[in-house]
Amino acid sequence: MILKTAIIFILLLCGSVFAYGQSAANLDLLQKRSDSLKIFAHGMVNNFDASERYKSCVEFIPHLVETLKVPYSFNYPFDSLKEVSIIYPKDSSFRIFTWAFTPNDEMSYRFYGALQMRTKNGELKLFPLFDNSEYTRDFDTITSNKAWIGALYYNIVTTKSKGITYYTLFGWHGYNFRSNEKLLDVLTFKDDEPVFGAPVFNFKNTNAPGDIKNRFILIYKRNGNLGLNYDPDKNIIIFDHLTSLVGKPEEKYTLVPDGTYEGFRWEHGYWMHISKVFHSTSKRPPFPGPVNFRKNILEKEQIKQDE
Repeated sequence: MILKTAIIFILLLCGSVFAYGQSAANLDLLQKRSDSLKIFAHGMVNNFDASERYKSCVEFIPHLVETLKVPYSFNYPFDSLKEVSIIYPKDSSFRIFTWAFTPNDEMSYRFYGALQMRTKNGELKLFPLFDNSEYTRDFDTITSNKAWIGALYYNIVTTKSKGITYYTLFGWHGYNFRSNEKLLDVLTFKDDEPVFGAPVFNFKNTNAPGDIKNRFILIYKRNGNLGLNYDPDKNIIIFDHLTSLVGKPEEKYTLVPDGTYEGFRWEHGYWMHISKVFHSTSKRPPFPGPVNFRKNILEKEQIKQDE
């Protein structure tokens, strides 16, 4: 009986180890390094002093890279890193780490990220993401990971067309003291290299020049509480329609949701724009919670529906 119990215990232990695809020693190393990463992640978001936040951010990056070098680290969830967003596509072919750092105050942000590929041999294949958004406002571009439009990603949707897999990324991009941004970016791979941006956002349901955008961005009032997410039941992207509080839509910092909703539906290789998703304003769609830097954490809770 004792022998049988011991065999069962060993099988369960082996099962948990092989589930991660790595040895118990590597798993222990990942857990220890994850504890260190948790300290740096907490500091780069929660330290009161900007120089201390920056120091923690600088320390976090090489520690993350060294941790990901542990064989089969892709299978380790890092679920204790509450200040870092980690998202996976449905095929689990990669995952993206993103986080934000406030250099001076809570009114501006710098974004950091890393894209880790799943590999058969467990070796690290990592693409650092270099935020280029503070150096350009031309966001209708197609870029590499070296000129990434920084954002804190909170969702990812996979679509396919003509043999190409498109990963649509939903992100929050803090802009300035008066306004925020949310965006839809698209990730594809060419020659095993990541490419951000793709001509898939169709606003006229035609193929005429100027109607197709590589990226979709919404600028709105800083506390406007804008929703942008994918509804799997309807198979569409839904977002708040914005209106100006002062009748000046060109002044983006005055835009707030007006209770109606627009969207995109994937058709024939495009996200086709839908000018009006619902014909009533009684209920707010179930959008995810906002990125709350007042509490300095990535909120996961669902926004309460409007009464």
